[in-house]
Amino acid sequence: MATPSEKLAKSLEVLRALQDENGHAVIKADELSRTHKDRLLASGFIQEVIKGWFITSRPENPKGDTTSWYTSFWNFAYIYLTSRFEDNWCLSPDQSLQLLGGSRTVPKQLLVRSPKARNKVTRLIFNTSIFDIRTTLPVKSEIKSMDGLNIYSLESGLIACGADFFRRHPTDARTCLAMVKDASGLLAKLLDGGHSVIAGRLTGAFRNIGKDKIANEIIGTMKSAGYDVREIDTFADKLPVILSSRETSPYVNRIKIMWSQMRQTVINNFPKASGLANDVEDYLKQVEDNYSEDAYHSLSIEGYRVTPELIERVRSGDWNPEENKEDNEQKNAMAARGYYLAFQEVKKSIKSILEGNNSGMVADRDHGTWYRELFAPSVTSGILKAADLAGYRNGPVYITGSMHTPPNHEAVRDSMPVLFDLIAEETKASVRIVLGHFILVYIHPYFDGNGRIARFLMNTMMASGGFPWTVIPIDKRDDYMSALEKASVSNDISDFTKFISDRVREKINSE
Repeated sequence: MATPSEKLAKSLEVLRALQDENGHAVIKADELSRTHKDRLLASGFIQEVIKGWFITSRPENPKGDTTSWYTSFWNFAYIYLTSRFEDNWCLSPDQSLQLLGGSRTVPKQLLVRSPKARNKVTRLIFNTSIFDIRTTLPVKSEIKSMDGLNIYSLESGLIACGADFFRRHPTDARTCLAMVKDASGLLAKLLDGGHSVIAGRLTGAFRNIGKDKIANEIIGTMKSAGYDVREIDTFADKLPVILSSRETSPYVNRIKIMWSQMRQTVINNFPKASGLANDVEDYLKQVEDNYSEDAYHSLSIEGYRVTPELIERVRSGDWNPEENKEDNEQKNAMAARGYYLAFQEVKKSIKSILEGNNSGMVADRDHGTWYRELFAPSVTSGILKAADLAGYRNGPVYITGSMHTPPNHEAVRDSMPVLFDLIAEETKASVRIVLGHFILVYIHPYFDGNGRIARFLMNTMMASGGFPWTVIPIDKRDDYMSALEKASVSNDISDFTKFISDRVREKINSE
């Protein structure tokens, strides 16, 4: 008779074959026998979303962990909706524009349109849901596919969305408006439908982001056709940054908008900068004095189990990674050694900034070195492959427990240069500190190490304003992650600004 382990192994083989065949992590009940389904559920390898529908999960994740669901959400939506409505469905205009604008944040409620819908809310796990609305769909030419999801095209979405979309989702709206190359596509639809009110709203929206040529063409053409168009700006504020319609990636303008909208909140709530330190060597000594504490807390935040004793042995060179061959122990030792090597490179970057070089240019030049040193010991020991040091990630990445899905890997290569351009052009050290850290984590350019690199960037920018090296303590991890989540999902930087500024004030007062 087969043992329980052998039975589970057989069920896992079936699950593996099903995943290989389907190419996704969404499972319908009729694709598994009841025996395999019950066995996989009990062992935590699958998780029920709604009756008859499952996603794969990790049994080692704690109960209530949202990671498997958030990483599967959009794929589940596509497969589930297609199963119900075949190809006769489309996401709402608002949700379509959010996706087109680069936001893949998991919504609390996904709005779906279909002639076959039942005007019903389908409750999903972790307080998410799908609300299907019975209505006719746009013509096929006005619907496009994005990763299997049926969404409104850019022009159709801008016309179909309501006025409140511009107030509730200004970053998404402005990003989408900036993607419009000229007015012709919009005008054809506006004229065909006689949409004079919408034309007035879009005219005001384009004017708000500095696209006067498109705004003038819309209102001029509509009036020439005999429509009474009244220009209305439905945004709550003006945008003090010029957006380019030549950008092929929505993330470029999206990051510029986020920086512009968030910077004043940072300035208003952060301590005043004192300027570059006069004594370079003394400042660097203070940085070095923080190494042990910073390494312990920064590595602990990422889940490594390190001790102050291990950190000191790494610094002094009195360590031997061959002492303990257990995987976890070796990974912890490699992480500690990598942190030490990267820390030394960060000190060189800080020295360059204190000598008068532009902090954004220095960070742009050096951050790749920080990353390589961070993981070099793991490559040397064989834990990682040499190719893992090649640079930015070349695939998707997800943040544990977060509703924010970072940009795809192609977008990373568009986004990172913009981040460092913004840092280089920024006049306020406080903005470089807070937004530099936040937007690097928002982009998540690496498969691993993003938090450590972001904190290195934060403290490099601290030096650019004369602030002391500041440690984010492990006992504040929940507050730290919550503030980052709020900024990523809700575009609200206030909590993260307060969190960092409180740590800076604590550090200043302790000296």
